[in-house]
Amino acid sequence: MNILGTSLRVCVSDLEASIAVYERLTGAEALRFRRGGVSVAAVGCFFLMSGPESEVSVLRKITATIAVTDVDEALVDLQAVGADIIAGPVPTPIGRNLVARHPDGSVFEYVDRKAA
Repeated sequence: MNILGTSLRVCVSDLEASIAVYERLTGAEALRFRRGGVSVAAVGCFFLMSGPESEVSVLRKITATIAVTDVDEALVDLQAVGADIIAGPVPTPIGRNLVARHPDGSVFEYVDRKAA
């Protein structure tokens, strides 16, 4: 698997106020999208997320988002090391993703930019 980078997931109560802070800190402009009932802003290496607690509580369980060149390749490698695939691979607005629990219990989202 080829890992391209990692994004940190930050759940916030006030997305607009948080965007201003993280844009200033990173020098990057926020890219906004929705995932279900959750509003997301990608700012530099951060994913800021805000929405109903019922949905955000699930997102808090994922340690980080890992960008890879190919989710299918990541799936093979994750299965080879004994990871539990919790969800996916599924299409997203910008590519595909899967969520996996590593053998140590850590949960990560893996994403690529390939069309489904």
